[in-house]
Amino acid sequence: MQQRKPRDTLIVPAPAKVNLFLHVTGRRDDGYHLLESLFALVDLADTVTLARRDDRAIVRARAVPGVAEQADLAMRAALALRDATGTPFGASIAVEKRIPMGGGLGGGSSDAASVLLGLNRLWGLGLSRAELAGIGVQLGADVPFFVHGENAIVRGIGEVIAPVSLPRQWLALALPAVQVPTASIFAAAELTRSTRSAKINVFSVGYGRNDLEPVAAARHPDVAAAVAALGRAAGNARMSGSGSSVFAACESAGTARKVVLALPPGLRGLVVRTLARHPLASFAW
Repeated sequence: MQQRKPRDTLIVPAPAKVNLFLHVTGRRDDGYHLLESLFALVDLADTVTLARRDDRAIVRARAVPGVAEQADLAMRAALALRDATGTPFGASIAVEKRIPMGGGLGGGSSDAASVLLGLNRLWGLGLSRAELAGIGVQLGADVPFFVHGENAIVRGIGEVIAPVSLPRQWLALALPAVQVPTASIFAAAELTRSTRSAKINVFSVGYGRNDLEPVAAARHPDVAAAVAALGRAAGNARMSGSGSSVFAACESAGTARKVVLALPPGLRGLVVRTLARHPLASFAW
C-alpha cells in the first residue's frame, strides 16, 4: 500500500457503541469468556486531538480524570503502534471525554481505535485495517470492532467480527452515576452462560438479552434503578456491555426526548442515534 505524506495535526472523533444484545456463550481454558454480541455505533463521541512529534515521544497533552497515564488506552495504543512499526515519529494526544467512563459504551476502546486510525494517517504508515486491528486486540477486546468501523456481530473474545447492516435507530440512554468494573462482572460466581447462539444476521429490536445485566443490577442498585426507570418510561430497557449505561429503542427523536424527560431527577439521560458506519471509515483499507 502506498504510504501517505505525514500531516502535522489531526482531530478525530471516537464514537461510543451499545450492545443491542450480549450473550455469554462459554469460557476458554485461559479464563476468557466467549461472547456473542451485536454492536451498534452511536453518535455520542469523544474527540481525540493528535499532533505529530519528530522525537518518537508519546505525550499526554490533557489528563483524563480518574485514569492514570499508564492505564490510558489512547496512550497505550500510540505506544503499541509506534513500537510495532518502528516509526521515527511520536505524538501529543489530547482526549476530550464525552462518553461516560465505566458505562459499557466502549469509550476507552474507541479512543484507542481512533488513535490507531488517526496516527496511521498522521504518521503516513499505510497500514491496513486488519493490521491495525491486530495491534488493537492487544489493548482490549472491543478495540478491533471500532477499528473495523461497521456495526457488527462480534464473537469469541472480540476477535471474530461479522459486519451487519442495521436500520438507523433513536435510543434513549440512562446514565447512572456509577462506574461498573468489567472484570468484577465477568468474575462473578453467579454469572450464567446463555444457550443462545444467533445463526442469523437480521434481528428484531428486542432480540436476545444481556447476560451481564442481572449480575450488574444485583451488585449495583443504581443500575437496577436505571433499568426500571427507563423501562417504565419507554416500555423497554436493556443494559449496554457490562454496565452501567442503559438504553431503550424509540420510534423517533421526539419519543426519545420524551423518554429522557420522564426519567427521575438525578438520573442523567441522553438521546443518541445509531450510525451506519464509523466516522473514520475511510482512514484505512
